[in-house]
Amino acid sequence: MRLYVRKQLSIRLLVASTIAGCLTVAASALAQGPLAIDSGRITIAGTSNVHAYTASTTTVRVTRAQFGAVQTGPEFWDNVLKPGALQAFEVTIPAATLKSPKEGLDKNMYKALKVEAYPDITFKLLRFEAKENAAAACAIGTLTIAGVQREVALDITTKRSGEGLAVQGRVDLLMTDYGITPPKAMMGMLKTDPKVTITFETVLTVPLT
Repeated sequence: MRLYVRKQLSIRLLVASTIAGCLTVAASALAQGPLAIDSGRITIAGTSNVHAYTASTTTVRVTRAQFGAVQTGPEFWDNVLKPGALQAFEVTIPAATLKSPKEGLDKNMYKALKVEAYPDITFKLLRFEAKENAAAACAIGTLTIAGVQREVALDITTKRSGEGLAVQGRVDLLMTDYGITPPKAMMGMLKTDPKVTITFETVLTVPLT
């Protein structure tokens, strides 16, 4: 009798442990995403002593997204923008996908960005700082370019876009802060200003239930 009771107890403990493990895996999967960029464009704009220039890419990937106690559903985006809800968020941009309409600029740009040694530009969110306008915020994070990491503050605005969230923003940077020598051309006659402005327009999506 005692052996039977022990056997039944062992079976119950095994079943409970299995269920708990499954719930833990499910919770972990929910916490990690899924989250994707439905559409996006990153643009770098700058000037030189000859002309202004731009370079842009639509290749933007979410490489990590982790949420707190936020579940998918109709109120997902409202909840995810609350303080502490978005625990981790990282975006990666392949530097070699940046293209400029100016002939000959791409080669000099890739050399300055050291794309062979550091193929990706990454942004890792640290925290949000709310503003008086509910749709606006300041995203504080680390931006890594050409292997150099710096903390930046991005002014962003958000709005619903169908089942997704449209996010727009900008930040001004100095190339020299990232160890980048401003490109030169035409035997040094064309000199690039070290200041650039990065703007972005993205639509984030997540399956809603």
